[in-house]
Amino acid sequence: MSSNLLRTPLYDVLKEQKARFVPFSGWEMPVQFTGLKKEHQAVRSTVGMFDISHMGKFTLVGKDLIAELQALVPSDLSRLKTGQAQYTVLLNEQGGIIDDIIFYDQGETETGEQKGVLIVNAGTKDKDKDWILSHLKTSTLEDLSSDRVLIAVQGKEATKTLQTLVTEDLSAIKRFGHQDVTISGKPAFVARTGYTGEDGFELMIEPEAGQELWRSLEAAGVTPCGLGARDTLRLEAAMCLYGQDINEKTTPLEAGLGWLVHLDSKGDFIGRSVLEEQKASGLKRRLVGLAMQGKHIARHDYPVIFEQEQVGIVTSGTSSPTLGQAIALAYVPKSLSKVGQELEVEIRGKNYPATVVKKPFYRSGN
Repeated sequence: MSSNLLRTPLYDVLKEQKARFVPFSGWEMPVQFTGLKKEHQAVRSTVGMFDISHMGKFTLVGKDLIAELQALVPSDLSRLKTGQAQYTVLLNEQGGIIDDIIFYDQGETETGEQKGVLIVNAGTKDKDKDWILSHLKTSTLEDLSSDRVLIAVQGKEATKTLQTLVTEDLSAIKRFGHQDVTISGKPAFVARTGYTGEDGFELMIEPEAGQELWRSLEAAGVTPCGLGARDTLRLEAAMCLYGQDINEKTTPLEAGLGWLVHLDSKGDFIGRSVLEEQKASGLKRRLVGLAMQGKHIARHDYPVIFEQEQVGIVTSGTSSPTLGQAIALAYVPKSLSKVGQELEVEIRGKNYPATVVKKPFYRSGN
């Protein structure tokens, strides 16, 4: 494996646990430990954990921070209260998605400035940082990406298991809520967010304490999970992967992320005119869920066929461990996007039947 790949502060701990590593967004990351299906099932049935320390972690402070960020995203951040978070997207002038992000509103500093945490994707961290800094007027950004561990603890038993290590009451943190807590005597930032379709938390903590936390969680019975299970879990939940399902040439409306676009409750923002036009004239394409009618798996970039003509493209696909069925996300013309629409996917020169189904493919019973 290339020596140019970055490693998270948990690398040595993960290596001890026999993780199998692969290159991912410039990082050497664990793809699996004991096996994808076992790790996937642990999250769906009990609890699993992921090293996501490769992701970008920014703290922002400024008197007009919320107003300055409002210009970069289609979501109305002014609606957030202290301790709440918003999943949203950074947009370019064409309404395309620069990255999908989560902003955590931390209220005000002692001097009355607004502050918050921003988590961004690993592969776009530098691009995001430059874009945000180029638009901030008085607010400041501190990049903590190399100085913090980020661990996701996900699954039906996440709260019960993590609570044994956390001083504060985790049940008081609502979905997309967050607060500063104490874990085994060490300060940490914890948010009730995740990328699996299950309940759970994401914890940001200093490296040495993060290593201790990972070992403590494993000792408590939490299953270490890799990128393989993370991908099958998020796809079952129909969560977009940046660079595959969304990118700078897709708008949030096309990607089924219209719930992030608050045109009526906020002012101008980058890309607004494009989204207004799409909403007024109608979309030409939409991201849909596909269920394959058989065992053949539709993979990224496979053509979607209708009446012997290519009409779309698969963005993500896998065999769902939970559903026992091959599933995929794909962009197709709006006229072919209704649930129940019969299509085909070309796989190695042959066409196989697929049906447009409702998203998400899986919804937790939590």
